Amino acid sequence: MNQAVIVDAVRTASGRGKPGGALSGNHPASLLADVVKALVQRNDVDPAEIDDVVAGCVSQIGEQSYNIGRTALLAAGLPASVPATTVDRQCGSSQQAVHFAAQGVLAGAYDMVIACGVESMSRVPMGSGGNGANPFAPLADRYPDGLVQQGISAELIAAGWKIDRETLDAFAARSHHRAARASEAGDFAAEIVPVHVTDAEGVGRQHTVDETIRPATTTERLATLGPAFIDERTGRRFPEIGWRITAGNSSPLTDGASAVLIMSERRATELGLRPRARFHSFAVAGSDPLLMLTGVIPATHKVMKRSGLTVDTIDAYEVNEAFASVPLAWLREFDADPERLNPRGGAIALGHPLGGSGTRLLTTLLGHLEATGGRFGLQTMCEFGGMANATVIERLR
Repeated sequence: MNQAVIVDAVRTASGRGKPGGALSGNHPASLLADVVKALVQRNDVDPAEIDDVVAGCVSQIGEQSYNIGRTALLAAGLPASVPATTVDRQCGSSQQAVHFAAQGVLAGAYDMVIACGVESMSRVPMGSGGNGANPFAPLADRYPDGLVQQGISAELIAAGWKIDRETLDAFAARSHHRAARASEAGDFAAEIVPVHVTDAEGVGRQHTVDETIRPATTTERLATLGPAFIDERTGRRFPEIGWRITAGNSSPLTDGASAVLIMSERRATELGLRPRARFHSFAVAGSDPLLMLTGVIPATHKVMKRSGLTVDTIDAYEVNEAFASVPLAWLREFDADPERLNPRGGAIALGHPLGGSGTRLLTTLLGHLEATGGRFGLQTMCEFGGMANATVIERLR
């Protein structure tokens, strides 16, 4: 049987996803091209041998339309013979890109493939994909009261799992402290690809440090922030909501890109490349589209069953911090070790560039396993519409 292995993984440092953010002057296809080019150059592979590029992106409109994966690989200078496709599983888009790429290797369809993802939330705002239309009109009969935005789902999770405001804010502060400590220690240096940016004064520089980390964040400061999604009508519909979700305990709007070089173990050996990890197990699950962000729970149950492992045997878990209530509910559901959860900080600090987050989490998880000698890592990502991906990797060196 073919083994699907990770040869390398890289990412950009995060940028605030609004005008004036560090990466806001860079076209999203250029950001994706930067990480794709870095993978090829760092590993000295012949780009003509790449069987496919599978990219994740959520808002496939404007500058992110027309198959941004193909635009990016051409901008990176790869041969025109290399194909690409762009997939959308909402926030899990690039994690799904990884699944498709690795599963293609396992099936014998690929020997070398790049899985990647990008989102420029400063240039292509979240929600712009609807283009002013209502894509959910056909769901009116099934959900007569309508679906809700993700912030309300985060509130419903906080209420359902009885997670109070202080706990949410403490978790958010922890995310920033862990990420700041890792950044200062140089833990991200090997995974971050320098990106050339130009500031408002026209001065160019290399962007290499995550812009979304706030080292001075404290629980006390976060406690001063007001609820971000408060709405009287929604409050009447869901009286259990306590309005605990704020901008401080949510992930920020973010620009960023990341990419993973995946091969068959045989091909990596032929090229003299030493794989960093192998893919152990995969799962994807659907969940209630109202709660939507709870999909990480059934996805984890599913991948644990398929892997034959238990959460206790996993050395590190990356559970995307779209909102603090999501990983906290996951933690309670599995009675997992909080020290193993997002050990280098999560999306609240490192950012959540939607379609580019899945490969970012994988990149950071891999680096942590290597630094600590951990063997197994779990990654899971909640997704709009009530879905989640889960991936287990096994470190090889």
